[in-house]
Amino acid sequence: MTKSELFERLSAILQETFDIEPSRIIPEARLHDDLDIDSIDAIDLLVRLKPVAGQRVPPEVFRSVRTLQDVVDALHGLLGSDSAAA
Repeated sequence: MTKSELFERLSAILQETFDIEPSRIIPEARLHDDLDIDSIDAIDLLVRLKPVAGQRVPPEVFRSVRTLQDVVDALHGLLGSDSAAA
């Protein structure tokens, strides 16, 4: 899955789960500061990302993420190097 496809899936999850307006969902958006994703929401997001990643997303992966692009990059890394870069 490409990074673009991952971002599209992440965008859909954020809209459906957290009612975030599509205009706010940009790669540079900071999870906490811009999108009001707190630690409880982040756990819910990890659960929702499991089907996208095809595996449980380890919480330690999310410790260093700050932006949506960080989430996409982390997921892309989990999917392995056989995914095409966007």
